[in-house]
Amino acid sequence: MPRPRHFRRIGCLPQSNYFKPRGIPLSALQHVSLTFDEIEAVRLADLEGLYQEDAAKKMKVSRQTFGRIIESAHKKIADALVNGKALSIKGGPIEIAPGVPEAPGATPPAGPVRFGPGRHGRGGGRGRGWKG
Repeated sequence: MPRPRHFRRIGCLPQSNYFKPRGIPLSALQHVSLTFDEIEAVRLADLEGLYQEDAAKKMKVSRQTFGRIIESAHKKIADALVNGKALSIKGGPIEIAPGVPEAPGATPPAGPVRFGPGRHGRGGGRGRGWKG
């Protein structure tokens, strides 16, 4: 069983969660899924121009983990653009930073808000299947 993933802190939620090539019905397209932490990594590294070390600190992950996240995101985005696939943004173990609204026009939460299984989700501790 793989080790549970830590929550990754994101500074903003995307305004759109789906992109597709123009003129082709969504039902006729293959799609690629980006997680919220992957889109956050792209925002920090490519849009804001942060070094991986600084971006990793903002997301509360190691520099190596940030490198894996951004590499995965770049491959998925390239696949969608080059092969004409739809791109969806959803999921992943994330923690929304304090002060970030969950939806446009929403009141920002007072503290961090967590989504996804993350580190303390299913499979931790002496639960089912643990022998020892």
